[in-house]
Amino acid sequence: MEGKLEEIKVRFGEIERQLSDPETISDQKLFRELTREHSQLSPVISRYNEYLTLVKSLKESKELIETEKDPEMKEMLQEEINDLQPKIEELSEKLLIMLLPKDPNSGKDIIMEIRAGTGGDEAALFAADLFRMYTRYAEVKGWKVELLEVNSNEIGGYKEVSFSIRSSEVYDSLKFESGVHRVQRVPETEASGRIHTSAVTVAVLPEAEEDEIEIDPNEIRVDVYRSSGHGGQSVNTTDSAVRITHIPTGMVVTCQDEKSQIKNKAKALRVLKARLLEKISGERMAKESEMRRSQVGSGDRSERIRTYNFPQSRITDHRIGLTLYSLEKVMEGEIDDVIEALRKAEIDELLKTVK
Repeated sequence: MEGKLEEIKVRFGEIERQLSDPETISDQKLFRELTREHSQLSPVISRYNEYLTLVKSLKESKELIETEKDPEMKEMLQEEINDLQPKIEELSEKLLIMLLPKDPNSGKDIIMEIRAGTGGDEAALFAADLFRMYTRYAEVKGWKVELLEVNSNEIGGYKEVSFSIRSSEVYDSLKFESGVHRVQRVPETEASGRIHTSAVTVAVLPEAEEDEIEIDPNEIRVDVYRSSGHGGQSVNTTDSAVRITHIPTGMVVTCQDEKSQIKNKAKALRVLKARLLEKISGERMAKESEMRRSQVGSGDRSERIRTYNFPQSRITDHRIGLTLYSLEKVMEGEIDDVIEALRKAEIDELLKTVK
């Protein structure tokens, strides 16, 4: 492990030298890549330096205790040794976790897409509930949320909604949310009190960076039309809504949230790039299917990942067998307990590959 950490220390020094080079600063793509790598390695270096300081102290105390004649000093040195050893072991474990393979999308902003599935209006209402849950969580964290597109029904539910969240922490926190979320509850319209089961699909797409996905203008068709709200009424009197079709893949993205056609087109292109990046990543993962697959699931949108049982105030994550009886808090955006359990499961699975 220390050999790997020394390599990282050398690389960190190289990055710091490059970042101060005017040629690097003038190359925005390289500068952005190096800045991200620097921010990823910085906490590792900080913790490694702390580890080296403790190891040095332990070595010095062991050398001193061998030659020390005074019983009181010997006792003090032994106490110091006893105190240092567990601290070093704890730091060593933390450093090992920090050396685990990084997700290539770590640190990126995300686009979340929530779509109502089985269950009609009840599924749409739950899609709106999930949107509220994620945006509240993001707001508490201080992350920036931007609505990209929403398709509502007449009773306040969302047939589908897409939005972006900007933060260097958001992908690592919410990447586990991709998949089918099942809800069990009595709909407000259900007179008999019978529990219905509905489903909502969530997709977490890392945002493509400026130079990561190139879209040939000749491979897209852009249609503009008048945006409409509930029941088809006109939202504004200009053709501001935008539909972009990516001809090679058949992907279609629409955006009508803004009153400006230019802004709607820019948002639609962001979503299209994120979807294309996900497609490329998915194809790469398929080719590497013999490699490690995490216990917390593949992120496949068809995979049922979680059940929200309202009558019992129970939330169950099926991938790790986690059950909590705090559904009300979870729906208010307090999802840290779920996310941390999923992160721990991922780390435990990764540790098996290196131990």
